[in-house]
Amino acid sequence: MKIARFSIEFPIYTWIFMLFAIFGGAFGYLSVGKLEDPTFTLKSALVITPYPGASASEVATEISEVLEAEIQQMDEVKKVTSRNTQGSSVIEVEVEDQYGGDELPQIWDDLRDRVADARAHLPSGALPSIVNDDFGEVFGILYAVSAPGFSDAEIWEMATFLRRDLLTVEGVANVEIRGLPEEAIFVEPSSQIVSSLGIDPGVIINAISTSTAINPTGFVTNGSANLRIQGPSAEDSVREISGLTFGFQGKVLNLLDVAEVTRGRVDAPAHILRHNGQEIFTLGVSGLPSENIVAVGQRVEAALNVLQDMLPVGVTVTPIYEQHRVVDEANGSFLVSLALSVGVVIAVLALFMGPRAAVVVGVSLLLTVMATFFFMYLFDVKVERISLGALIIAMGMLVDNAIVIAEGMQQEMRKGRTSREAADTAAQKTQIPLLGATIIGIMAFAGIGLSPDATGEFMFSLFAVIGISLLLSWLVAVTVTPLLGHYLFKTGGLVGDDTGYDGPVFRAYGGVVRWALKLRWLVIAGLLGTTVACVMAFAQVKQQFFPPATTPLFYLEYKAAQGTAIGEVSRDLQVIEEWLLARDDVDAVTATIGQGLTRFILTYNPATADSSYGQLVIRATSDEVIPALRADLDQFGIEALPWAELQTKRIIYGPPVSSDIEARFSGPDASVLRALAAQAEDVLRNATPLLHSEHNDWRETEIITRPIYAEDRAQAAGIGRSDVANAIALATNGLPAGTYRERDRLIDIVVRTPRSETTRDGQLLDQIVYSTAIGGYLPLSQVIDGFEVVAEDPVIERRNRVQTITVQANVIDGLTPPTIFAEIRPLIEAIELPAGYRMEWGGEFESAGEAQASLGRQMPLSFGTMLLITVLLFGKLRQTAVIWTIVPMAINGVALGLLYSNLAFSFTAMLGLLSLSGMLIKNAIVLVEEIDAQKEVGLPQDKAIITASVSRLRPVVLAAATTILGMIPLLSDGFFAAMAVTIMGGLGFASILTLIGVPVLYHTYLRKERLADKRGELAAVAA
Repeated sequence: MKIARFSIEFPIYTWIFMLFAIFGGAFGYLSVGKLEDPTFTLKSALVITPYPGASASEVATEISEVLEAEIQQMDEVKKVTSRNTQGSSVIEVEVEDQYGGDELPQIWDDLRDRVADARAHLPSGALPSIVNDDFGEVFGILYAVSAPGFSDAEIWEMATFLRRDLLTVEGVANVEIRGLPEEAIFVEPSSQIVSSLGIDPGVIINAISTSTAINPTGFVTNGSANLRIQGPSAEDSVREISGLTFGFQGKVLNLLDVAEVTRGRVDAPAHILRHNGQEIFTLGVSGLPSENIVAVGQRVEAALNVLQDMLPVGVTVTPIYEQHRVVDEANGSFLVSLALSVGVVIAVLALFMGPRAAVVVGVSLLLTVMATFFFMYLFDVKVERISLGALIIAMGMLVDNAIVIAEGMQQEMRKGRTSREAADTAAQKTQIPLLGATIIGIMAFAGIGLSPDATGEFMFSLFAVIGISLLLSWLVAVTVTPLLGHYLFKTGGLVGDDTGYDGPVFRAYGGVVRWALKLRWLVIAGLLGTTVACVMAFAQVKQQFFPPATTPLFYLEYKAAQGTAIGEVSRDLQVIEEWLLARDDVDAVTATIGQGLTRFILTYNPATADSSYGQLVIRATSDEVIPALRADLDQFGIEALPWAELQTKRIIYGPPVSSDIEARFSGPDASVLRALAAQAEDVLRNATPLLHSEHNDWRETEIITRPIYAEDRAQAAGIGRSDVANAIALATNGLPAGTYRERDRLIDIVVRTPRSETTRDGQLLDQIVYSTAIGGYLPLSQVIDGFEVVAEDPVIERRNRVQTITVQANVIDGLTPPTIFAEIRPLIEAIELPAGYRMEWGGEFESAGEAQASLGRQMPLSFGTMLLITVLLFGKLRQTAVIWTIVPMAINGVALGLLYSNLAFSFTAMLGLLSLSGMLIKNAIVLVEEIDAQKEVGLPQDKAIITASVSRLRPVVLAAATTILGMIPLLSDGFFAAMAVTIMGGLGFASILTLIGVPVLYHTYLRKERLADKRGELAAVAA
């Protein structure tokens, strides 16, 4: 294949390709979708089943056990976990990694069918189950809306208005509202009146329920038309509900005569939100997956600017998180980094190869990057953090192909050959080895690209972009680079036997190789010794799964004693909010109490409903001030709220992990599990001072009070257990009686005892209970023997149908979990487990292990393909052995680089190591191929090695230099810093391996040829 000659002789085709790369690339970059982070499918669904009045234990036994038994029959299910609390079962169903996003809808349909089938086996008091399969939706544009001084009804009106209009914005997929004030209509019958009249509270509840119901009424024929008859409409105001009449014992009574009707906020709301100390509701906007989030965000901003003028004075809309601005800023930074990288490449090439070669290679590089954007658009690979970083990571590999062709062509032309001949010679010698080496470089990333788990999906664009760009770089190198060389390179310049490699640097390097071949065993021993030392030193490198993000946001997690009222939590958090807002290094504070915020970034995991939980989302002035701010906040929290559990957390790149270190204990008895968890918590607290926030996910047992039903007396009075429960409910939270419709809003109507009657001491014993047998009321104290106080598990977690308690802890700021995990692991595993109980690790250890195991399952295919390509290129095993012997030695520079920079070996650093192996193999292939070529023209093996090595000195050094210098912009990126250092340090040492190690190993492994050359020399001397 004379591709290079063809590109020069028929330049029109090459120019068409170049113009396509320029304009197609510009179109692709402007049109391709843009995100902050790559998306990954949350392969989980929630099955939520309310069971009002049931304890956590009853929910687990009567609801979760039944549903889990049905769900586990699905072949696709990987794991089933459930959280059982008072009155609620939440089951999370996770499917196996191999099922893709396009298969999930069918799986969720099957899940719904199975949940529906299990409905017949649930207790009668359980409400219908809800299957939620879209709880992972990301609302990346999140606003806080405050409306001080407005009524709750007006706030609901504004929220509905904003949501309705934003849903019409082009590219908006959904709008979620949270934190709206929770109202109810309270009907409070006077105990004195209803007891004197003997009115059954059920009559009042039934009257209210039927008055607000909508019932079908049919139609009548009116001439030639059907006239539909509408039933009496539900009451349209609280005042008219007050005037409701109902029948009792043949009399018609007015509700207002026996009860007071009011409208107001519920006493204990499920969710409270504040932004900068002001009460708010949030407005979360998600974009369509096919849309550019930057464009969607700009359209949403424009729509809000118009809507702001239509809102009443005093209503403010403040951004909490604007993904489109983050993405736009990241894209701008990328363009700067790209320009710097291209500038570095051109400057280095101009210094060592001359300005003409610099222009040839620089233009080739730019065209490759531009064409990559077009194919990213074509294959729907979004522009986001991973794909942008991949382009910069690939920069050195992209330039390598062009350098090899340009170097070879330039040298041939300096010998006096025409550009066509030079291009043909240079390309014919290297195009197949370069193609094979390029595919090997791609396959180094195939393990992560083909991994089906969340981490593999998160990092897939890295593999995709590197694959696209490297293949394009080879195509550009054998087409565009020869044509540009034809235009710019000069013919001639070398005289006589001058090879172009007679400079002092080349001669010195040739001398080093000559001595290395003579002292090859010493060199091999040095390489092996260095490798052993660096492997030992690598044990001192910090380990990490994913690094913290550079976004200037972090969280404060608050947890009070289980069962703490939401109002208490709100007051505690106000103390911290005020302290934070008084600081100059804090821009904004958003408080969410009772549950988490809307999922505004993919890695944010909103907390489930819990009145004792709170969270602050804190925006600092920059990410640099966060460590000091966290330290001050931790200290203030200990002093201001010593009774609460407080911990600060950074946003982590990659799939979220609930806690750094987790140990799970599973077994049949809750009390035994709590005892095991207590032992584990003691270990975590006392074994090391480097952990904090040690707790278990069942939390503390909760004190509850329970009436002692006096069966004989109660049954004699015709009062059942449910009557007692209803009487207590009336005196506390009230009983639901219906809903009041206010446009598209439904407001609960609650019947309860007047609050003025429930403020006295002993209020429950003084309450009255209705008896249908006697048609009147009795004091509650006559049918119960007081109350007993018992401790109860407020939360019961199950994992794959087995009760499981998880002990959790987090490492202090500045340390990585694997460092501490290695210290406490043997202590936890030493805890003696009773028969029927087991312990397993969770947290970062489990997440990292699953990701690495998934990657490991793909590695045989990846490295097997790389090995096969190497064998096919040479058709010989010894040359292949030379190349693969040096691959493990790449760890030397990696260990030194990470130790010097004090960065952790993270998952991204591991990808850098894979990338490094691809680069090392690529350079070694071209060098070994050149050695074989020199031997084929008749040179003895040692001279062929020296000649080939000298000819490859400049391409190897330049490729390494451009790659290392091109990594510099990534050193300031928290996500890619460890990967950049891995590649920079590793490639520096890999260049020594290529230029010294490969020649020595080649001369050592090909012993037969070496001895044959020696015998030939002796024979020549003897002759």
